[in-house]
Amino acid sequence: MKLLIVGGVAGGASAAARARRLGEDVEIILFERGRFISFANCGLPYHIGEVIPKRQDLILMTPEEFKIRTNVDVRIGHEVVLINPEDKKISVKDIDNNEVYEESYDKLILSTGSSPIQPPIPGADDPDVMVLWTIPDMDRILDSINKKAKRAVVIGGGFIGMEVAENLMKKGLETTVVEMLPQVMANLDHEMSRPVSETLVRHGIKLYLDNGVTKITRTGLDNSSETELLITLKDGVELKTDFIIMSIGVRPNSELAQKAGVKIGERGGIIVDEYLRTSNHDIYAVGDAIQTTDIIRNAPAQIPLAGPANRQGRIAAENALGGKVIYKGAVGAAVCKIFDLTAASVGNNEKILKQSGTEYEKIYIHPFSHATYYPNAKPMSIKLIFNKNGVILGAQIIGQDGVDKGIDVISTAIQANMTVYDLEELELAYSPPFSSAKAPINYAGFVAASILKGTSEIVHADSIPKDSFLLDVREKAELKTGVIKGYYHIPIGKLRSRLNELPKDQLIVIYCKVGLRGYLAERILKQNGFKAKNLSGGIITWDMFNPAPLDSIIRLNGHCSNKEKAEHLYTESSGHVSLNVCGMQCPGPIVSVKQKLEEIGDGEILHITASDPGFIKDLPLWCTSTGNKLLNIDQHDNIIKAHVQKYDNTKNNISACESSGVKKKTAIIMFSNDLDKALAGFIIGTGFASIGHDVSMFFTFWGLNMLRKDNKAIVKKDIISRMFGWMMPRGANKLALSKMHMAGMGTGIMKHVMAQKNVNSLPELIAQARKMGVKFIACEMAMDIMGIQKEELIDGIETAGVASFTAIAEQSGTTLFI
Repeated sequence: MKLLIVGGVAGGASAAARARRLGEDVEIILFERGRFISFANCGLPYHIGEVIPKRQDLILMTPEEFKIRTNVDVRIGHEVVLINPEDKKISVKDIDNNEVYEESYDKLILSTGSSPIQPPIPGADDPDVMVLWTIPDMDRILDSINKKAKRAVVIGGGFIGMEVAENLMKKGLETTVVEMLPQVMANLDHEMSRPVSETLVRHGIKLYLDNGVTKITRTGLDNSSETELLITLKDGVELKTDFIIMSIGVRPNSELAQKAGVKIGERGGIIVDEYLRTSNHDIYAVGDAIQTTDIIRNAPAQIPLAGPANRQGRIAAENALGGKVIYKGAVGAAVCKIFDLTAASVGNNEKILKQSGTEYEKIYIHPFSHATYYPNAKPMSIKLIFNKNGVILGAQIIGQDGVDKGIDVISTAIQANMTVYDLEELELAYSPPFSSAKAPINYAGFVAASILKGTSEIVHADSIPKDSFLLDVREKAELKTGVIKGYYHIPIGKLRSRLNELPKDQLIVIYCKVGLRGYLAERILKQNGFKAKNLSGGIITWDMFNPAPLDSIIRLNGHCSNKEKAEHLYTESSGHVSLNVCGMQCPGPIVSVKQKLEEIGDGEILHITASDPGFIKDLPLWCTSTGNKLLNIDQHDNIIKAHVQKYDNTKNNISACESSGVKKKTAIIMFSNDLDKALAGFIIGTGFASIGHDVSMFFTFWGLNMLRKDNKAIVKKDIISRMFGWMMPRGANKLALSKMHMAGMGTGIMKHVMAQKNVNSLPELIAQARKMGVKFIACEMAMDIMGIQKEELIDGIETAGVASFTAIAEQSGTTLFI
C-alpha cells in the first residue's frame, strides 16, 4: 500500500508516525512545501520574548531525524499543486529546481492547514507588515527587533495576538494592540474578556478596541533609514510604529482539495465524515483545513487548534490503513496566557448560543484556586452555561492559578455527557496547596444545581429589574471599593436583626462581593417571607458588565503621573510604616489598610505588601473614596507592593484641591443631536480638557444619538422603541445641521468645507475627546424613554441618572447646556 500525506506539522506528522506504527510495510511519503516538519508553532511567540531561549527547542524533530525514526520518505520544499483523483495521482513541484513530477497513491491524507488572513488594507503589503505563523515568520520579526525597532503594533486580539503582544513587551518594545471588535479574545463573552483587556493595559500595552485599520502608509524619505509606518484607524487616530504583526484570524487551506472536486463547507473547510474521509473516500483530511463538528450543538464548525489536529492525524492514518475509528468532533477547549492572567474556554459561548437560538442559563462564581488559609490562593472567575436539563453547553474561566485544570475538568465532563449535577459529585484531588475540599468545579456544580432545583433564584448583572430593591450585604469597609447605585446596606451579620427595614412588597436583589453571602442572605429573606433573588457573581460580575474606562486603569511600575514627586514624597516624608497582608483575601487587605492608616500620623506613608490579585483594583478605588494618596503600585511574581500616603495637605506640600483628588471640573449637557451643536459641544469640551479640566459630558434625549454605533446592534425591543430607532439618526456620521440642512446638501457641504480646512469631523472629535479623558455619561432615564439600550452605544460609555450628573455639575465651575 502507498500512502501520501500532504503537509507536515501537527496533523501530517502525527498521521505519518501513526501509519508507520500500524504498518511497517506501507510506503509512506510526506510532502511539506516549507523547510520544517514537527515544529512547535504554538511556541513561536515565546521565543520572541526569550521565554524559550533556544530557537532549536522549537524544532521537535528534523526531517532527517523523522526519517530515521519512522522510515517515512520526507520531502521538504515539495509543494503538491494538483490532485488527480480519477488516476489517483498528485502533481508535486520541487521548489528548489522548479520541476514538477507525479506520484501515485492508494490513499491520500490532506493536512494542508490554514493561513493567516490578509485583509485588503491599503499598505498591508509593506515588508514590515508581518504575520507569525512559521519559523521563518518568527525569524523576520526577530530580525526587525535586532535592527533596533522600538515600537510594534499587533492588529488582532485573538490568541496569537495576545501572546505576541505580551512577548513583544517582554522584549522591551512599546506595544499597541488594535482590535476591530469591542473586545479581545472572541472565544470569550464580552464581560469575561474585560479582565484580559485590563491586564493588557495594566502591563503597559496600549489597546484600541472597536477600531479597525483603514490604511497603512510609510512616512519619511524613500532613501532614508528613518522611515516609519503610520497606521490610520477607523476613528481617525494615527499610530506610528516600526513594524506591524497581522493576527486577525486564519482561513483553511482547502484550495487543493477544492480543485480536486472534494466538497467544501460554507466557511471554506474541507467536509469530512466521522472517519475523516472527504467526499472522495480515498482522500482523508485533518487539521485546520477541515470542517469539523461542534459536539454540543451537533453543528458544522471550524476549530483550528493543535490538539484536535494531532488526534485527527492519528485517526485518519488508522482509517486509511483499513480501520474504522470514529472522530466524534470537538468542543474547542482552549487556554491562553496573558502576563499573569490565564484565560480559558470550552464549548459554546453566549454569542454562539444566541445566534443559534439555543435556550440556556448561566451562572458566575469567583472561587479561589486552593484553600484560602494556605498562602497565595488566587481568585478565578468561572462562567458556566447549561440548559434546563443541566447539560453543560460551555464554560469560560479567567484567573491566575488552576484555570487550565478547571477548564480541562469541564471539557472532560462535556465529552462524557455529564451534567451540572455530576459536577457536584465529582471526586477531585484535594490538598490545601492545590485545591479546596469543595473544588471550584464542584462549587460551580452546586450553584448551577441550586438554580435548576429552585433552591436559589438569581438575576444577572446585565438584567437587574429596574423596580427592585438593591441590598448590599458586604461589610462597611468594602463599600469604599465600589457599590451599585441605589443600594441599601445591611451587613450579612446584622441582617436577621434588621429585617424590619426591608420591603415585603418589592423584589429584593441581594449582592455581595462574589455571590456567596448574597445566597446566604437570600435564604434568610425567603424563609422570612420576603421576595428575594441573588445577583449571580456579586459585584465582581457587575463590574465586569459595567467596567471603568480602560484609560482609568492603574498601570503597574508607578501610579503617580509625576513619579519624581512620588519618590520625593517617599524620601522626604516624616516616616513610613510597613503592612504585610499577604495571604489575606478580600475584604481583609482593605480593612487592614484602613486600620493601619488610622494608627499612623498625617503625611506618613504606608508600605503595603499583598498577594490578593483583587487588591490591584480595590486599593486605587478605596484611596480615591477616602482621600488618601496612592503614590505607586506594582506587582512582581504575584506579590503586590504599594505606597499610600495618609491624607494631609499641609504636610504633603500639595494644594488642598490636588490632595483631595479635586481638580477643575466642567459639565456639559448634550441635549441636541444637531451636527453643528454637537461639534460646538465637543470643541468646547476638548478645549476645557486641554487646560486640565475634568470634563463630563451628559448625553440625554436626542443627544444620545451621537453615541449610537454606526452598525445596528442586535437587541430585543418593543415596537415603540423600534419606531424611535428608525426615526432617529444612528451615530455621529448621520447627524444633520440644525439650519440649512436642505435635504442633506447643506450637511454635505459643511462636512466638505471642514475636511478642506482640516477641521476634525464629529467622529474624530469624539475619539479625540475620549483620548483626552473626557467622561461620557448616558442618561438612563432618557435611554429608557427612547428605547435605547447600552449595547447600541459605542464601547466604554457610562450610564447614570440625573442625580449622579447633578452631583457632578454641583462640583463643576462651568456647566453648559447644548
